[in-house]
Amino acid sequence: MCCRTRGPAVPTDPAPGPSPGGPALALHAVGKRYGTTTALDGVDLTVAAGEIVGLLGANGAGKTTLMSLVAGLLRADSGRIEICGRPLTGDRSHDRRARLDLGLAPQELGVYPPLTVRQNLRFFAELAGLRAREARRRIEETAAPLGLTALLDRRVSRLSGGEQRRVHTALALLHRPPLVLLDEPTAGVDVETRTRLIAHVRELAATGTAVCYSTHYLPEVEALDASVAVLHQGRMVARGTLAEVVRGHGESAVELTFPGPPPPLRLPWPVTVGAEVLRVQVEEPQSAVPEVLAALGDTAGSLVGLRVVRPGLESAFLRLTRERAVDGEGPVRPARRAVGAALHG
Repeated sequence: MCCRTRGPAVPTDPAPGPSPGGPALALHAVGKRYGTTTALDGVDLTVAAGEIVGLLGANGAGKTTLMSLVAGLLRADSGRIEICGRPLTGDRSHDRRARLDLGLAPQELGVYPPLTVRQNLRFFAELAGLRAREARRRIEETAAPLGLTALLDRRVSRLSGGEQRRVHTALALLHRPPLVLLDEPTAGVDVETRTRLIAHVRELAATGTAVCYSTHYLPEVEALDASVAVLHQGRMVARGTLAEVVRGHGESAVELTFPGPPPPLRLPWPVTVGAEVLRVQVEEPQSAVPEVLAALGDTAGSLVGLRVVRPGLESAFLRLTRERAVDGEGPVRPARRAVGAALHG
């Protein structure tokens, strides 16, 4: 997605298709540093054609840095990146063919508010090298599933935030790239926009498009039926299908919430104490609830909430990040954002 400020020239060749049989995206031992801060540390990631990968991680985990490296907004310090079988070399003229296979919708909106939706889409269609008749057809085809058809002749400045986010995403899809990078595409949007975007991403994958989908909203990964890649402090700490990640790292527990510091408990299971939450890790939480409540004794009256946690993506994600924080890995500061570069640059 081209930002409103500045960016490198955009090639106008029609986007070539992916190399037959190979992955849409392959990262091999990719590393990136900012001074003394490591943003990515030897990251491997492969995304197949038609696959949706839910890229998960806390702020500063390296998700945006990873996407920026693939899109050419940043250069890797080490490792190798291939888009549809074409390795990126750092040479602009060499890499532009590979990046024609890519569509990027970054976190920051890259729309032109004074223009209409149609004018925004037409402009980006021209940047992608689409001729007038083809551009008109692509605009109609891209607008329909995102609910933009009735908005095509309205100025973007007069749209809601969710509608602008849909326009922003549409700009990355106009040229039908075989690989799409969506960096938190539903951040701050309404339910309708989230529903439309999730449905359209599934449609894209069904037609063979590979999608790398960064999000903090874990239920989206389940709704997308996506595979999972978890980044933590610049490292890939889990990769697999949703079922594999949950099976390997999910945990069940009883969570007790108090208005202040939780009381001490003596139980035969591991207990984690937070500021206001006490977590009892147990394989059969529903059966353990009576014993947990009995252990509270007189302090049970101060209990304000009880939740039975079953193995799921949320518990797997929390366990992956919690265990590595306890292991003493220092925090990684959020990587500086790369802005001002074009979608196909």
